[in-house]
This record gives sequence, structure tokens and C-alpha cells, in this order.
Amino acid sequence: MQSILLALQGALSQGLLWAIMALGVYITFRLLNTSDLSVDGSFATGGSVAAILISNNVNPILAILAAIFSGAIAGFITGFLHTKCKIPAILSGILTQLSLYSINLRIMGRSNIPLLKYDNIFKSFSESTGINTMMSTIIIGAIIIVLVIGIMYWFFGTEIGSALRATGSNENMVRSLGVDTNYAKIIGFMIANALVAFSGALVTQSQGYADVKMGTGAIVIGLASIIIGEVLVRKGTNFALKLSAIVFGSIVYRSAVAVVLQLGLNTDDLKLFTAVLVAIALTAPVIVESSDRNKMVKSEEEQ
Repeated sequence: MQSILLALQGALSQGLLWAIMALGVYITFRLLNTSDLSVDGSFATGGSVAAILISNNVNPILAILAAIFSGAIAGFITGFLHTKCKIPAILSGILTQLSLYSINLRIMGRSNIPLLKYDNIFKSFSESTGINTMMSTIIIGAIIIVLVIGIMYWFFGTEIGSALRATGSNENMVRSLGVDTNYAKIIGFMIANALVAFSGALVTQSQGYADVKMGTGAIVIGLASIIIGEVLVRKGTNFALKLSAIVFGSIVYRSAVAVVLQLGLNTDDLKLFTAVLVAIALTAPVIVESSDRNKMVKSEEEQ
């Protein structure tokens, strides 16, 4: 029982850090209504940039800022390929992802960089407060999540942010109003991948190493967090609550993974478990909606 509780505590800490990545995926998947498959690459890029800088004794916070900038560049490339070169969004993301694999290897100089002997924001906070590293990760992660959601809520209420959201809903209408939808899309891709790289940098510092393959499956994890969050929150809910639901979805996903691993699931089957979980989460709303429709029809027939 104690091992499961410890695993859930770890799931909470990791769920908060990975939730930032899920918020980035939400921008392209829901707000822009497109698929950005460069997420796996930009997540690893954020981790790679942070790792190489920290291993060269750069301040961990500066390393995070550099990682965010690198993610924004990756997003710009994807957006440029999609909007200016007229390459489909999915293919643009794949091309960027493939490129980033080689770029990440160039950045790190090797496939893996250990960081256990170097300072990071979680270790520094733990040493200054006297609490354990896992709890410091939870506290810092929660603070960052609140800040990120607050900034996103503010930004997407501005003129540029509203134009970006409207572009995903009805691009033709937005274009008829004189808005440059290509510009809005590029901004969206940049913000999304900046958040993804931000998450990668935090996860790297938390786990104590960066690996060139650390982003593998990130897009699926992000989608799982979004879908689980949407299952738990009704349609029409205000924007801030939708963003909070994604964070909760990330924590639920990480908790589910932690529990099944404690129950003896082979780690090789983790990707299969994720796929099944996402499929169930996607199917659940359809089943509920169909059930509600059938009940409505029956009630009308009885009347």
C-alpha cells in the first residue's frame, strides 16, 4: 500500500510537469483544430537544450528560458512549412520531428546526458527549504501550472489570442475580417511548441538526465491528458476550467500508469496501455451521448 502511495505522489509530480506539454498540444489540437506531430521532437529539444546548458554550469532557469526559445523556433519551422510552403500540417510536423532528432543529437553531442551531479531548480528549492525533492517538484510544478494557465487565459482573451482561437473555429470567416490567418497559425505553433519544450526542460531536471528519445510518444500522452480532461468537464465550460481539466487529465493519466505498473504491468506494454486508455477516453463521450439520445427518444415515444 505504501509503495502505491509513493507511486501516486510521483505521478502527481510528473503529471504537473507533463501537463505543460499537454497544454501546448491543446493549442494546436483544439484551438487551431490541427495536428502537430512535431511535439515528440520539440519535447526532446527542450530537454536537450536544458541538459547541455546545465552540464556546462549555466543557471537552470536560464537553461529553461533557452529551452522555451528553442521550442518556439521548432514551432515556427512547422508553422512556416504549413502556411508558407503549403505542406499539410501533419506532414510539416513529421518533417520537423525528423529534423529535430538529428538536431538534438548535435546539441547534446551524444544520445544521453546525465545531470545528477549538477544543480537544478528542484534540487535548489529542496536544499533551501529542507523538504524532499519530490515534494519540491510538486510545489514548483503547481506554481508553474497556475502561472501558465493564468498567462494562457489572459493571452487568449486578447485580440491576437482571440484571432488565433477563431482561426481554428472558422478560418474563412476570420480571413474575411482582414486577419492574417497564416500569421495566427504560426504564432499558435510557436506558443504550443514553446510550452512543449518548457515541459521537456522541467522533466529533464526532474528526472536527472536528458535522452534523445525522451519525447517518444509525447503527442499521445498529451492527447490522453486532453481527452481525459474533456471527459471530466462538460462542453461550454469556461476556458480557464478547460485548461485546468487538462492538468487534471495529465495527473489522472500518470496516476493510472503508476498504479498499473505497481500491479505488475510490463513496462514494454506501457504504450499499448496508453493507446487503449486514449481509445476508451475517446469512445466514452460517444457512448454517453448515444445513451442520452436513446433515452430522449424513448421519453418522447412514451409521451
